[in-house]
Amino acid sequence: MAQTSAAFRRNTQGFDGSISLSEIISALSYALDLTEGAVHGHALRSCLLGMRIAEEVNLPSDQTSSLYFALLLKDIGGSRSASRVSQIIGGVDRAASAALNLEDWSKPHKPSLSTLKLLWSQVLPDAGRVVRAARSLKNGVTRHHNTFDRIGIRYDRGASILNELGMGPIAAEAVRSVDERWDGSGYPDSLKGEQIPLLARICAIAQHLDLTSAIAGMQSAIDTLEERSGTWFDPQLVRIARSLHRRRELWNNCSPADAEQDTRQAVLDLDSGKRHQLESSQIDRICEAFADVVDAKSHFTFRHSQGVADAAFGIAQAMGLAPDRAQLVRRAALLHDIGKLGVANAILDKKSQLSPEEWKAVYEHPRITRRILERIAPFHEMAVIAGEHHEKLDGSGYPDHLKGSDLSVESRIVAVADVYAALSEDRPYRAGIELDETLSIMSKLIPVQLDAECFEALVSVVSSKRDDATLPLPQVVGSPLGYSFKNRGFKSAAFESAL
Repeated sequence: MAQTSAAFRRNTQGFDGSISLSEIISALSYALDLTEGAVHGHALRSCLLGMRIAEEVNLPSDQTSSLYFALLLKDIGGSRSASRVSQIIGGVDRAASAALNLEDWSKPHKPSLSTLKLLWSQVLPDAGRVVRAARSLKNGVTRHHNTFDRIGIRYDRGASILNELGMGPIAAEAVRSVDERWDGSGYPDSLKGEQIPLLARICAIAQHLDLTSAIAGMQSAIDTLEERSGTWFDPQLVRIARSLHRRRELWNNCSPADAEQDTRQAVLDLDSGKRHQLESSQIDRICEAFADVVDAKSHFTFRHSQGVADAAFGIAQAMGLAPDRAQLVRRAALLHDIGKLGVANAILDKKSQLSPEEWKAVYEHPRITRRILERIAPFHEMAVIAGEHHEKLDGSGYPDHLKGSDLSVESRIVAVADVYAALSEDRPYRAGIELDETLSIMSKLIPVQLDAECFEALVSVVSSKRDDATLPLPQVVGSPLGYSFKNRGFKSAAFESAL
């Protein structure tokens, strides 16, 4: 079994500013690949491909860093459009997005047979053929509007996040314009030729090369690139990519078969990190930005991660944790659900009972959270804590069925905060549960599943924020939760899993 939070041995590295921006972003880019349904490491390989093309272009040095982070973060707005894609097709958003990204929609009447088959398999998969055909026809008629809607949401949000992270306007505009096309048929502004920012043109080619090579091979990626030269892509950049390919200088560490650590190290070697040493406030800003990315994936989870972080930080302070430990708790809470980027919106937004396979995907998300965060050396303890947010003291939680002796106080705090936030937040189908009832529900989990001391601290925190001068502590009982969410009328099966 993997190391638990209670057994975690802290090293001396900690959060002392010695971590670079490239180390954090290159690791968290794996979470963005989950949203896209791309082959693992897509952002890293796109970065290598794009930077090699940029070197041949002699990109000015003041734009090199902007391109580097634009390539790693070009998909950061994808979670915002994932729910919209799922609504349009009525099925799994990630597979459909992959098809839409690969198809040459400058020839809308000539989509490939493989793309048509893939899209058909994803449209309302549980419905009858007539209903599915009707939805497919409707999607075809409204394709332009749907594409504009999807891409506008995606890239506007992506550009906004890059600005929030302080990446600068050049990087932000590159991300916003990735889906513009050389012939003016792209989105969101129908820019044409050199109206499209150079960095966006490079990102578009790098993205195409990796997505296509992962499915059809490197030569096919080059062939398709040349076919779309002058329509999708800048002809000069296509010639450069083809030249690098012929010289065998394009694909080093860019195959999905290459070792993951080698690909990431090659990306890190492109940026020494000396110009990007991070202060504590910068790390907080990155955690907050990725929390927003997670919460944007589904309208059922709007600001959930921030809500958990606020509650967890308040509990940690009320319990007298040292400032650095309270900060650790807050960051773990902000990123605790980053693994949910790998769960399809068809599951997250489903109102009926989940199938065993769908539950399996839900149960796996804390483990994915841990794997993503463990890629950042100083985040190791945070990764363990975040990955335990659904564990319970009696071993009834998931994914590892840990027990109280395995769970640190920091882990217990995040678990309590997660349940509190899930119950108290508004959802599209119901208002948030009133505070007294939320605490009453939670009290039935004490001390069998949730920690009593953490719960008392939570009560203290929320009591101080309500208008009444005092809040009586709900009675703590020693029995597991005997509360039926079906009887409460909660419509989201994925929401039930939050507890």
